[in-house]
Amino acid sequence: MISSIISIICIISIISIGKPGLHKQAGRLFIGLIFVLTALDAHAQSPDSPAAPRAPGAPTKPVLSPIIGKAPVIPRAPKTPQKTINTKSGNTSESSSVSQSPPEDMDQHQARWDPIHFKPEIDKATNEQCLGCHADVLKDRVLDQSPAGVKANEALAWYQTLDTYEGKQLSFHQRHFTSKLAKELMDLKCNTCHQGHDPGVELSYLVQSGQVKQKIRKLVDPDICLMCHGKFDAKTMPGLAGDWVQVRDTYKNDCLVCHELFRTNRHQVNYLNPDAIEKAGEKSGDSCYGCHGGRAWYRTSYPYPRHKWPGMSLLEPDWAKKRPTESDARFLQGFDPFKEKKRIQKQIMQKLEEIEVLKDSMK
Repeated sequence: MISSIISIICIISIISIGKPGLHKQAGRLFIGLIFVLTALDAHAQSPDSPAAPRAPGAPTKPVLSPIIGKAPVIPRAPKTPQKTINTKSGNTSESSSVSQSPPEDMDQHQARWDPIHFKPEIDKATNEQCLGCHADVLKDRVLDQSPAGVKANEALAWYQTLDTYEGKQLSFHQRHFTSKLAKELMDLKCNTCHQGHDPGVELSYLVQSGQVKQKIRKLVDPDICLMCHGKFDAKTMPGLAGDWVQVRDTYKNDCLVCHELFRTNRHQVNYLNPDAIEKAGEKSGDSCYGCHGGRAWYRTSYPYPRHKWPGMSLLEPDWAKKRPTESDARFLQGFDPFKEKKRIQKQIMQKLEEIEVLKDSMK
């Protein structure tokens, strides 16, 4: 109807050129049209006016946030039993505490501004909540053949070069969540790496999706990656003549030759399995080297906190003077210094007994 009115007024305007009487009538029609359009708009926005039926699957009207970085409050789905994905086992199970899918009437724009993507909600988010919308990150698979023609089953990826990795090539998130090594030594959560984003300037979806109207910014602090993918830092280990690959044969590829007594307060963070890492380190130094230089993405080293340990020297080396003495608060987990002291004492006694046995055998 509105388009018809506009067409009529345009015709009258053209005819009225040079005719003062018709020109005034056209002006009155324009003013009348403004009132009509204003009234129709007010009626459409009135809460009492009936809403037009929405076709199944049609997106809802976007809710634009006037302030970048501030998330509008969006109703969450009711907590009903849903299937969850256990990242440690890869199996699905029933859960009655977490909703696995967003509300049916929530479109992509609303989901991006959901409070779970912002502080403080992101710190309390569970893997199940994140994977309710982002389960595809564990379903992606490596290409059978690269664009250059290299077949995946005939080549080793960089992360497969250490013996600690077993099995075929996996996608990025699979390696960190569902691989054998990840389930054994790690306890990563989605929010270990992902701490929210600013939808105004950052992508919240994969670049491969083709939706690249926004600027591409990093969604993860590179320092998080550096914690396990930094260069081997030989300067913090007096006595080593070079990189571990150059000297490991001298130490029989055993990091615990020194680390049974030095820097023993380690791996006490909530994204790792400390006990499992210690057992793996007893079997092979590759388990240690894997995260301390063996899978380096960067040419720099992560400045690990220098936690106090029983028997620690009071003299502080130059490289440690600006080092923190505690891990980031959000990574801390319970650590009992008394138990650690007992463990060290037990190891020392075992070493002394081994020395006595060796002395007796040399008599």
